[in-house]
Amino acid sequence: MRPRRWRTGIVVAALALATPLTAYAAVHHATADRGDAEQRHAAQLSVDRQAGNGEQEWRAGWRAAPQPPVASGPSHDGFTNRTVRMVVRPTVSGPAVRIRLSNRYGTAALRVGRVAVAEQDTGPIVVAATQRAATFVGAGTVTIPAGEEVVSDPVPVRARAGRHLVVSVYLTGPTGPATWHNKAQATSYVSGGGDWATEPGGSPYQAITPSWFFLDGVDVLSRPVRGTVVAFGDSITDGSFSTIDADHTYPDRLADRLARWAVLNEGIGGNAILTDTAGGGQSALHRFRHDVLDQPGVTSVVLLEGVNDIGAGATAAQLEAGMTQLVELAHAHCLRIVGGTITPFHGSVYDTPAHEQTRQAVNRWIRTSGTFDAVADFDRALRDPADPLTIDPRYHTVGDLHPNDRGYQVMANTIDRADLARQPGCRHG
Repeated sequence: MRPRRWRTGIVVAALALATPLTAYAAVHHATADRGDAEQRHAAQLSVDRQAGNGEQEWRAGWRAAPQPPVASGPSHDGFTNRTVRMVVRPTVSGPAVRIRLSNRYGTAALRVGRVAVAEQDTGPIVVAATQRAATFVGAGTVTIPAGEEVVSDPVPVRARAGRHLVVSVYLTGPTGPATWHNKAQATSYVSGGGDWATEPGGSPYQAITPSWFFLDGVDVLSRPVRGTVVAFGDSITDGSFSTIDADHTYPDRLADRLARWAVLNEGIGGNAILTDTAGGGQSALHRFRHDVLDQPGVTSVVLLEGVNDIGAGATAAQLEAGMTQLVELAHAHCLRIVGGTITPFHGSVYDTPAHEQTRQAVNRWIRTSGTFDAVADFDRALRDPADPLTIDPRYHTVGDLHPNDRGYQVMANTIDRADLARQPGCRHG
């Protein structure tokens, strides 16, 4: 008998782990098909041969910008004896992956009891035949000191661009406050007590949350790509108010448009260029090296930031100086950088005449100064022709400054792939 499939459509209205999956007890609960040691050894040898044949190399296939915990909720409380199952969407294909875990904002060593990777079936259910356990320098467990990150050994699980992988992390705990990514725009699943990392079924996963925890990257062993572009910004880049589990952020849609490009979403809701904030994490100036320059194979950046600085009272001159620093950093590391104009915010909490004047001044500078290698005019693409201070109703989340799914598609269409080309005579990675 075929197992019942997880049906999507749960609405997540809060960030706390408060949504039970009580109905899930009757859903698919299978035993993992782990394979024998000889099969695993053969798979690993195949990965090693492909990595060493000169045709493939490790590159960033998926990223989530790490954020510090907030004052309450799961990032503050952490986890004890729980497995967190997270869904990610690589943008390049290849026969193996490496998993990146971060304890960057932890206050104590993080003990990870097991990590497993598999292709997603539906919801928390994985394709059992694809599931493999990750190792770290040959061990199935790893301890990550506070402030540090780790990368797994190669895991022989095939990544397919645009297809979901599931990463399950068993946290022996107590973890203490968690390094996380708040607005994943994807459902993650949290188990009841115990190590359920290699369980292909979904019944142990009794709660859901729209966040990723401790997971900040997946590398893919892939053939050469045309380039790797980092979408760097705030909540609009992060995809706030896009449909959860639909992959409708503008970086998702850009990845769908670009053949043989890696596209990394390094947006953070509430992020600012100039100042660190409790909700938005490190400023763009402070996190640019980690989230952009340190990514393997990166060739270009699309910068869309500044609206939160404007809301906090920054001047146009301050924002232009901050953006210029980011451009100089990018150019010093052989990267092209595309400047995105700041989108309309009429009717939002930031809507004042002074703030609008600053937005207009900064956008004029982005368009005309020649500081950026190219411009993505998101403002012009999204604004209402009848009321240019407002996002077109077709593209707008009403009463807010964020686009809707259709607006994010328009943003992705605004970026000219020719503007993302590698800097001539320059290679980073």
